[in-house]
Amino acid sequence: MQKIYELELAGSPLKVTIGKVAEQTNGACLLEYGETVVLVTAVASNTPREGIDFFPLSVEFEEKMYAVGKMPGGFIKREGKPSEKSILSARLIDRPIRPLFPEGYRNDVQIIVTVLSVDQDHQPDILGMIGSSIALSISDIPFDGPTGSVAVGYVDGKYIINPNEEERNNSKIHLTLSGTKSAIMMVEAGADIVTEDEMLEAIFTGHEEIKRICSFIDEIVADIGKEKAEYTVFKADEEIESKVIEYGRDKLIAAINQEDKVVREKMTEEAKDDIREHFEEYIEEFGKDIEATIEKIEIDEVRREILEEEIRPDGRAIDEIRPLSSETSLLPRAHGSGLFTRGQTQVLSVLTLAGLKDVQVIDGLGDDTPKKYIHHYNFPPFCVGDTRPMRGPGRREIGHGALAERALEPVIPSEEEFPYAIRVVSEVLSSNGSSSQASICGSTLALMDAGVPIKAPVAGIAMGLIEKEGNVKILTDIQGLEDHFGDMDFKVAGTREGITAIQMDIKVEGISKEILSEALEKAKKARLFILDHLHSTIAEPRKELSKYAPIIRTMTVDPDKIGEIIGAGGKTINKIIEQTGSQIDIDDSGKVFVLATDAEKANMTMEIIESIVKEVEVGDIYQGKVKKIMKFGAFVEIKKGVEGLLHISEIAHERTGKVEDVLKVGDTVDVKVIDIDGDKKISLSRKALIPKEEKTDKGE
Repeated sequence: MQKIYELELAGSPLKVTIGKVAEQTNGACLLEYGETVVLVTAVASNTPREGIDFFPLSVEFEEKMYAVGKMPGGFIKREGKPSEKSILSARLIDRPIRPLFPEGYRNDVQIIVTVLSVDQDHQPDILGMIGSSIALSISDIPFDGPTGSVAVGYVDGKYIINPNEEERNNSKIHLTLSGTKSAIMMVEAGADIVTEDEMLEAIFTGHEEIKRICSFIDEIVADIGKEKAEYTVFKADEEIESKVIEYGRDKLIAAINQEDKVVREKMTEEAKDDIREHFEEYIEEFGKDIEATIEKIEIDEVRREILEEEIRPDGRAIDEIRPLSSETSLLPRAHGSGLFTRGQTQVLSVLTLAGLKDVQVIDGLGDDTPKKYIHHYNFPPFCVGDTRPMRGPGRREIGHGALAERALEPVIPSEEEFPYAIRVVSEVLSSNGSSSQASICGSTLALMDAGVPIKAPVAGIAMGLIEKEGNVKILTDIQGLEDHFGDMDFKVAGTREGITAIQMDIKVEGISKEILSEALEKAKKARLFILDHLHSTIAEPRKELSKYAPIIRTMTVDPDKIGEIIGAGGKTINKIIEQTGSQIDIDDSGKVFVLATDAEKANMTMEIIESIVKEVEVGDIYQGKVKKIMKFGAFVEIKKGVEGLLHISEIAHERTGKVEDVLKVGDTVDVKVIDIDGDKKISLSRKALIPKEEKTDKGE
C-alpha cells in the first residue's frame, strides 16, 4: 500500500513515498526535494556470511546522467564505474549508519541510492543519507536508528540549513552532518578558515534540524515499520574464551606495550602463534572463538591502559604528538616536493605545475566546474609491510585525497594571482595512523617548495577518543592501534587562524557538545605545534619557480581582438606557436595565457600578441605591406585589417613623380604613423624613417 509523508525542511517540502516502487526489498523509499528525486533501497541476506570477522555493509551511490539531462560521455554512452563524487557520497551515507548495526551482526546489507533527478539547489547526497536511514528504519533489518542528515552553510554570519547553489558558492563553511536525536555521528566539512567556535556552532545548529528529521522518521516507523527480524551474532564459547585469556593475556600485553610498531606487530604475531599452537587441538572446532578472544584481549587491554592508567601503546602522554621531521626539495626534476614524518607515519608529497588547460573538469551531476587544484593520495601495500595486488585507487584513497584537497583548497591562490593548474600526489611511504593528515602537512611543504604563493601553511592532526561508562580520554595524534580499537577518528586541518577541513567518524552512539569542543581545542593546540615545525623547515613559499616548471604569462585583451590573434583558420596563432614554441590559450573573456619552457620564449610570445592587439598610435613604427597604389599615394596594411595612407609626399625626401617609381603592390615597407584624424584615418610616412642624406631611389 502506497503511503506519502511530508516534512518542511529548510524552506522546501521533503516528500517521502513508500510502497510505490521496489517492493521486493527489505525497505525502500522514494524521496523528492525540490526537483531532486532519489530512490533508496535496503536489502539484507537471510543468513550471516560465513568465515568473516567484520560487518559486510556496502553502500552504492548511483549517478544517472539522465538525472540532469545529459548523455554519458565516451563511445559507449553508458554510465561506467562510479565517479569520485559518487564514491564520496557513498562514504557519507555509510559512515553514520555503520556503527548502529548490532555488534557481531554478519548478514550482508546493501544500500543502493539511485539518483533519478537533480536540481542544483537540492543536493542528492543529503537525500541519500536521509533515505538510507528511512529504508533501514522501516525494514526488518536490525538497525539502531534513525539518523538524520543535513548540510550547513555559513553566509554573512548566518548559518543556513541545506543551502542552495548560490548560498553554497558564497558560504565560508561547507558542512555535511549526520546524527541521531541524542548525538552527532558523522562530520564532513571544508571551510574558508573559520574559528573553532564558528565550526562548533555550525555543527550544533545542524544537529537541531537533525532532531526534527529523526522525529519525522520515527513517525513513519510507528505507522508502517516492520518488526525487526531475528538474527544471530557470533559470540565466543565462554569456556574457550576463559582458557585463552588465562594462557595468553600476559603474552599479548607484553607484545602490545612495545613502542615501535614493527617490533610490536612482530611480537604480537609471535604471541598469537604461541596461543594457536597451545590450543591446536581446539582449532578445528573453535578456531573462530580463539581468534575472537585474542582480539578481545588486545582491545580490552589497549582501552583499559588508556582509560585507567593513561598509558598509550607507544608510551606517549595523552596529548603528546609523535616526533616530527620534514624536508623539501627531495626530487630534482619535480616542481616541488616535501617529505613529512610523524612517528612511523611518513608521506612524500610531489607537486606538478601545468597550464590552465590542464585543469580537471568533472562530467557529473553537478556543475562542470574546473578544478585548478587536484590532490591525489596513494596508499601502497609496502607502507604497512604488506603484499597485495596493485590496483587503482580504492574508496579509502579517494576519500583521503578529497579530504586533503578540501583542507588545502582555501589557501590556494586565485587564477589571477597564480595562473597554473596544480596537482599534488601524496605517496604514503610508511603508515601507523593519521596518514591523511600527514599528507596535508607534506603537501604544504611541497606547495611552498614549488613557490606557490599560498595564503598560509596548513597542518592536520587526527584526534581519538576512548570512552567507557562516562570515563572519557581524548587522544592527540592517534596511531593505527588507537584508531582501530578506539571510539572516534576526528581529523582537523587548518592554518594558524582557523579550520579548513574536518572529518569525524564515531564508532559509539554519538558524541556530546562538550567532548567535541574539548577535542577541537586540543586539535588546535596540536595544529599550532605542527605549524611551528613546518615553519622551521620552510618559512615561506620560494620566490622562484623550479627551472623545470613551465613559465606562464597572462594578459587581457579586448574580446573583439581575439579573432585577430587567432587569424583566419587559426593561421595567425599557429604561426606564433611555430615561431616561439609556446602554448597559447585564450578564453572568451579575452584572457590570454602563454605557457613556455623559458622566460625568453614567453616574453617573445607576449610581445607578438601585444603588437597584434595594440591600438595604433601616432609615433608607432610598423613594417607594412603595400595593398593598393593610387595617384596620390599607397595604402599600406600595418596590422591585420588595419591600413593607413602613405601619401606620395611622404614616400621620400625628394619629390616622387609617380608612386610606382618607388613602390609596387606587395612590397614590404617600413612606415611611421604621423597622424590619426577624428575619423581614425591613419597617415603614414616613409621618409620620416630615412635620414635626409641617404638616396631614396627605387630599389634602395
